[in-house]
Amino acid sequence: MEVCMKCGAELSRDEIGLHKKLVNRGSKQFCCIHCLSEEFKVSEKELRELIERYRKSGCTLFV
Repeated sequence: MEVCMKCGAELSRDEIGLHKKLVNRGSKQFCCIHCLSEEFKVSEKELRELIERYRKSGCTLFV
């Protein structure tokens, strides 16, 4: 199980996919949605909506 490189929280597949989509597709370490929201200064709700948008558009990072 992957964990957030900043806070140690367990990560979901969506959180790993979001990190790859927003930060670097080749990343080996990832941040949770909470830490990503702080990094990008957006709400967690906005990031969850972004995940759904990517999923609906067919992005393979969000199966």
